[in-house]
Amino acid sequence: MPNLTSQQEFKLKKFVKKMAQYRGSHTELVTVYVPEGYDMNKIIQHLAQEQGTATNIKSKQTKDNVLAALERMIQHLKLYKKTPEYGLAAFAGNVSDRPGQQNYEVWSIEPPLPLKLRLYRCDKEFVLQPLEEMLESTDVFGLVVMDRREANIAVLRGKTIVPLLRSTSNVPGKQRAGGQSAQRFERLREGAAKEFYNRIAEHMKEQFLNMKELKGIIVGGPGPTKQEFVEGNYITNEVKKKILTLKDITYTDAFGLQELVDKSQDILAEAEVGKEKKLMNEFLEKLSKSPEIVEYGEKQVMHALKMGAVDKVLVSETVPDEVVEHIEEEAKKVGTTVEIISTETREGAQLVDLGKVGALLRFQIS
Repeated sequence: MPNLTSQQEFKLKKFVKKMAQYRGSHTELVTVYVPEGYDMNKIIQHLAQEQGTATNIKSKQTKDNVLAALERMIQHLKLYKKTPEYGLAAFAGNVSDRPGQQNYEVWSIEPPLPLKLRLYRCDKEFVLQPLEEMLESTDVFGLVVMDRREANIAVLRGKTIVPLLRSTSNVPGKQRAGGQSAQRFERLREGAAKEFYNRIAEHMKEQFLNMKELKGIIVGGPGPTKQEFVEGNYITNEVKKKILTLKDITYTDAFGLQELVDKSQDILAEAEVGKEKKLMNEFLEKLSKSPEIVEYGEKQVMHALKMGAVDKVLVSETVPDEVVEHIEEEAKKVGTTVEIISTETREGAQLVDLGKVGALLRFQIS
């Protein structure tokens, strides 16, 4: 499943945050998820049946709120001639924050990724988990845990560890058989270790070299074995370039893979913001060395956009929604990419100081 673009993530995150603030007095807030490819008319028929069931609710206030929410939901869904490409998430209810008052609202969002779930629920809050899961990272990282006895190779997809293969070595234990000289025994151990390292390196090449979505590889293990393996002449250069870090861990089995993920949260978090840091560093470097091919400030960037001079627009997440939408509309006309920049990094905070909007230009305009 592809990652969201920064714009998709920005819009979905804001929508989820808005929906999460609402609470009903009773189980009266209606959530509906329509999966991709599902007949919208069947959903509407189901909700009409639920209206009949809701007439049996004992509390008059709750009954009135549920019936009103269902009616508004049905009328809203009738606006769709067919189910959107990836499905639809819709929410309705009395969201007044004053007891006894009524403020019926209905919202919907076409998700940026396919919805597989069909759901109708009345609750005290809206069901947001399926949308929240879309915001979870689906970046892919290679995982290797190893010592001289065994190695386990896996990938981390989002938050899920997917084991790929396990390999064991022929390295003899530290107790040598009678009659063997210490030197000969050590040569046997070193030879078996090198054969094992070469085998792990070949497995890594097979699994990771052509994995396009791979963001990097993390290697872990107890003691100095992992350094010996990574720094030695075993791993092909193309694969070695993908290694992000080495981590000290205790185990080399399935527990070791989880331990490696737990101890690599710094690297994984950094990778999530790596793209926007790279964009901002490019912008700041050009601002410093070639200021004629960048613009900053909403007014200046919009002027450059309308001239078709902008390659990429960098927009702080602090910019109001209506301004973001206006920038996106203008950018679409001239084939310009819009990137939403968070304030979680030092570079993102600098964009706020520069007027919240920046642009990398295709050509100089002044």
